[in-house]
Amino acid sequence: MKKTLAKSLLCLTSLLAMIAPQAAIAAEEINIYSYRQPFLMQPIIDQFEADTGIIVNSIYANKGLVEKVKAAQGKSGADLILTVDIGRLINAVDADLADAVNSDILTSNIPAEFRDADGKWFGITTRARVVYASRERVAQDSITYEELADPKWRGKICIRSGQHAYNLALFASMIAHHGEADAQNWLEGLKANLAHSPKGNDRAQAQSIYNGECDLALANTYYMGQMQTNEKNPEQMDWADSVKLIFPNADDRGSHMNLSGVMVVKGAPNRDNAVKFIEYLSADKAQKLYAEANFEYPVKVGVEISELVQSWGALKADKLALTTIAKHRKRASELVDIVGFDD
Repeated sequence: MKKTLAKSLLCLTSLLAMIAPQAAIAAEEINIYSYRQPFLMQPIIDQFEADTGIIVNSIYANKGLVEKVKAAQGKSGADLILTVDIGRLINAVDADLADAVNSDILTSNIPAEFRDADGKWFGITTRARVVYASRERVAQDSITYEELADPKWRGKICIRSGQHAYNLALFASMIAHHGEADAQNWLEGLKANLAHSPKGNDRAQAQSIYNGECDLALANTYYMGQMQTNEKNPEQMDWADSVKLIFPNADDRGSHMNLSGVMVVKGAPNRDNAVKFIEYLSADKAQKLYAEANFEYPVKVGVEISELVQSWGALKADKLALTTIAKHRKRASELVDIVGFDD
């Protein structure tokens, strides 16, 4: 009986020895809660998993992400929040979800204007909010945001909801540059120039120009690349062909910029792996892959933008601090309602 027991214990010990390494391997993972649609991140995630062996679990939510992360703390364990707008990064910081990260790699790779001074968030890519203009009906190749309120464009502008994060960031930048009163007057002028009530997404604005509903629209740069290369939906390639991309304010302060960014969540169960992931995103390989796959601008200096993005022309970026823009987002949202922008 003793021999049988000893043999059983030996087998159990051997089995545990075999299981332990597998458990350690299984523990190498991170859980990302993302505002960014999964297909936009998947090429980078696949490469990260291949290079590091760390498994990435992604949970996508267009709305209510902060609430989902709070609910996951101490349960499924949120490690990272990935966002597509500075405002959402600040909202997560204000909700006390961000864990400060001190990394020499991130300090070296990401310029100061694209990361939080206390290490609570980090920009990964940037994009400009530009003007799409009809190739057939708009002769000029330069424009300013301010000019969009000029009555000469009456009934000729299309835009998505003024309350969308992308537009709120632009409107907040107008408050920062011109003051609240002038920004409100500008919003009223822009509203008066709309061809119809705000609707759709950024791609839909290009479709509206293609359909002849309007001549100008506001949209993010990377949507142009997504439409130009969309072989699954070739009609979007036609929309893109019908418009030209104009970088506003190229002759003065430059075009409004926003970013996709990431932060480590307080209490992250896989914190070390989470930091590795952000460092990976900030390095040359991922920055170039991001630039090629998503048609965005790398934050790391020296990483080339894609040839397609280069074909749109030179970008002069507004150097207004994103943290300054975020401070004015609440008032920008209030002004949208005050002027009845979405009515």
